[in-house]
Amino acid sequence: MTIKTVPAASPGPVPAPEADLTGIQQVIAWAAGLPGLPADDGRFSIRRLTAAWNLEALARSRHTAVSYRRDLTTYLNWCVRERLDPLTARPSDLTRFRIWRELHGHTDRAAKPATVARALSSLSSWYRHLVANTDGTVARNPTASVKRPQLPHAATTAGLTPDEVDQLLAQADTQSAARAAVAAARPSPSHRARHLAALRDRALLRLLADLGLRIGEALDCQVTDLRHNPGHRTLRTVAKGRDQRERALPAQTTEALDAYLAVRAAGVGNLTGPLFATSGVDGRPGRLAEPNVFLMIRRLATAAGIPSAARLSPHSLRRAFATTAREAGVPLEDVQDAMGHADPRTTRRYDRDRHNLDRDPAHNLAARRASRQTATDTPH
Repeated sequence: MTIKTVPAASPGPVPAPEADLTGIQQVIAWAAGLPGLPADDGRFSIRRLTAAWNLEALARSRHTAVSYRRDLTTYLNWCVRERLDPLTARPSDLTRFRIWRELHGHTDRAAKPATVARALSSLSSWYRHLVANTDGTVARNPTASVKRPQLPHAATTAGLTPDEVDQLLAQADTQSAARAAVAAARPSPSHRARHLAALRDRALLRLLADLGLRIGEALDCQVTDLRHNPGHRTLRTVAKGRDQRERALPAQTTEALDAYLAVRAAGVGNLTGPLFATSGVDGRPGRLAEPNVFLMIRRLATAAGIPSAARLSPHSLRRAFATTAREAGVPLEDVQDAMGHADPRTTRRYDRDRHNLDRDPAHNLAARRASRQTATDTPH
């Protein structure tokens, strides 16, 4: 069955996702409940300005807005514990916060340098917004002179070889076929739901592997983002900065999506909502969450016998897309366009990683040692 999709339209403003109203309400409720801030006393209160700051981020990227909320909440809770007024914090206070995150953090585990750097970036954005809008109540950005953690030049995401990507996709096929057999032999709502989830996971993995999308881009897609363009089935995505892009779908990806949506559409009529959905308590489709995708990938990778299963993430498939495309001779600029990198240096990071392990001198030294050992052991 082929799902009917909306015809391609000329590029224009990106419509707000259906969940945006809920997102706005979440931001307002979050700002109202933040610890350590003054009560809401009018239009330019700290809480209202904080909500406006996060809504500005939400307009650009849902994931940036979520990160900002998480980082600011962690910081304000720390300020409460330290009996520190965040509106009068000094650079030395932010340095102490940075060290706390590096050594312990809010989960009693040391945070990675990238996590600490992101938190400081979030706080810097918040303070800049307050400085610009409070008429002197917040006079300076205390993060401006705080030293940021040094980040690694190479990508740190666990990668996948082309063979391992094939193993992962094959495991998703196996899971889908097994659940389809159970659903056919013992029809029930629970077995149908498990089969539908397997079809969804299979389609999502195909999409991530074949298009190299960021996981947020994939999960933000609506059913209506599937389209037709002359000679192609396509998917419209919204990348960082709310840039609208349209990507061609390979035949295998199209087949996996059609199989998933056909089962999901059964008995529903007009299929709407998130492209990758999970059923809510009221039966309406909700948007699949990123943590669930992490768990799904690691579970399938473990079943497939992939050694790095416990360290994999959705970004592992994006990294595999980039490195495999370059190994196949795809020009760097084409890979850059496909991945939506504004700077070619970002794409080249994947290229460097592709060679670094293969070129490690350890391989050469071990081979020479083995050669000497063979020569020593050979009878004369």
